[in-house]
Amino acid sequence: MSLALCGSLTVGSSPAQAAVDAYVLRYLDAKEPVELAIDETRETRLFSATQLSEGKRLFGESCTNCHVGGATLPDPTQPLSLKALQGAMPPRDTVESLVAFLRQPMTYDGSEESPSCRQIPETWLSQEKVENLAAFILRAAQKAPGWGTSSF
Repeated sequence: MSLALCGSLTVGSSPAQAAVDAYVLRYLDAKEPVELAIDETRETRLFSATQLSEGKRLFGESCTNCHVGGATLPDPTQPLSLKALQGAMPPRDTVESLVAFLRQPMTYDGSEESPSCRQIPETWLSQEKVENLAAFILRAAQKAPGWGTSSF
């Protein structure tokens, strides 16, 4: 299933309230805020369906061309599955580590800058937004059926 095809719904009646994506509610099981590891100490933080929905929107706008369904089209051996994120050097299985990668993409083994992934400077996305993007990727890796596999 392509992430770009999933719809969204508005939660509440106030126009100031953000849209919550139906994919986030159904496939990421985010009806209640979800706990995600922030750093290597495994300290956690809660992310709401609204934050994960923003992360999904940002993923769809900037990442889905190369990472449809968590696959990595330029190098299929390095998907965005939880196992692959954990196996990277350094591991990319926390919000903080994924944010660091998004700010300065490195190859899977961490030996050099990645030529195929776009850097996300703070002038482009605020810290809060890039954390929501990282949270979406991590939650999808944990919960989304087929995420990071060839059978999405």
